[in-house]
Amino acid sequence: MSNRRRTVDRARPGVLHEDYPAWLLRTALGIPSVSGQELPVAHFLAEQMAELGFDSYVDEVGNAHGLIGPRTGPTVMLFGHIDTVPGQVPVCQVGDLLYGRGAVDAKGSIVTMICAAARTRGVRVHLIGAVGEEVAGSRGARHVLATVPPPAAVVIGEPSGWDGVCLGYKGRTGIGYEISQPPLHTSSPEPTAVERAARFAHDVQDYLRGLSPDQDDPIAFGVAAGTLIRLHGDLAAAEAFLTCRVPPGFDFAALERFARSRPHTRIWVDERVPGVTRPRADPVVSQLRAAIAAQGVRPTLKRKAGTSDMNTLDPWGVPMAAYGPGDAHLDHTTDEHIPLADLYRAIDVLALALPRLASQLAAASPQDLVPQQDLVPSQAAASPDLLEA
Repeated sequence: MSNRRRTVDRARPGVLHEDYPAWLLRTALGIPSVSGQELPVAHFLAEQMAELGFDSYVDEVGNAHGLIGPRTGPTVMLFGHIDTVPGQVPVCQVGDLLYGRGAVDAKGSIVTMICAAARTRGVRVHLIGAVGEEVAGSRGARHVLATVPPPAAVVIGEPSGWDGVCLGYKGRTGIGYEISQPPLHTSSPEPTAVERAARFAHDVQDYLRGLSPDQDDPIAFGVAAGTLIRLHGDLAAAEAFLTCRVPPGFDFAALERFARSRPHTRIWVDERVPGVTRPRADPVVSQLRAAIAAQGVRPTLKRKAGTSDMNTLDPWGVPMAAYGPGDAHLDHTTDEHIPLADLYRAIDVLALALPRLASQLAAASPQDLVPQQDLVPSQAAASPDLLEA
């Protein structure tokens, strides 16, 4: 009997065999899905969701959708991404550890969501595996924002650790720089084009550091920081590019004015994504915390220096938090892997949280669900139960 035939009980749609989550993740990891090449894994996940009883389809931009549960009552959206960064991590299992590109970021979260939704009864779930999260533009999330009615709440599928909940992410912008000038002799005291580009990158980093002079940690949630990721050129022409992670409320226009005040031929930005943070009292945060606590451990709350589709979907203004198994420090590394025990624990947590969240949403008045910030970004590092990563 093939492994595939043992995964889903076709006589009882929605009933999973014990090995199904591990098989689903292993198979999804074996389908490469670098940003822009997600269609094969999108169709695979849509087919699997259909076998589990979802109404599933792949939309115009390649997002995989699955809807399950009664059509009445509040809709809870489970939103993860199916694209990965480039780079090969051979799919293999060593003991309890499953290796593969995307195991942590973020196919483990998608599999958690599919399996938890399939186990849940009485909750309307709209599950989306989005494309394009790992590249500027967040094409999949922006398409959903423009074409799908706002749900009652959203769980973002990102690695928080099975016993953690992520309340916020820094925002992001990318700044490009070009300079062209007449060629100089190497004995000239005037800066070369590539020296000007290097100076530009240094000036932008200094500008960002100067916004938070009392903070030495560049990943602290209230701190803006820039990373030079590309620099090349010669005497006459050069280019630099920085990716900047910024806290909620950051003034993008001021940064761009500063950049344009430096000597340049061309300045451009690739996106302006505001930072986002949610309070502990957010219904999604509260129910995920309670479900983790029900497993006998104390939940960890986190804010992250990276950016996710939580930032893109924030304009909906609905309860939202990020949850998923895996250690985010392994994102994009050659050692990317996930303990299968954590995958199964995360499925249990989400399956417990979903009906409780739906009940809370159904009973609450709209004003009760409007997220209110309980912690300003500069206070985040002082909170004893908030981690930053």
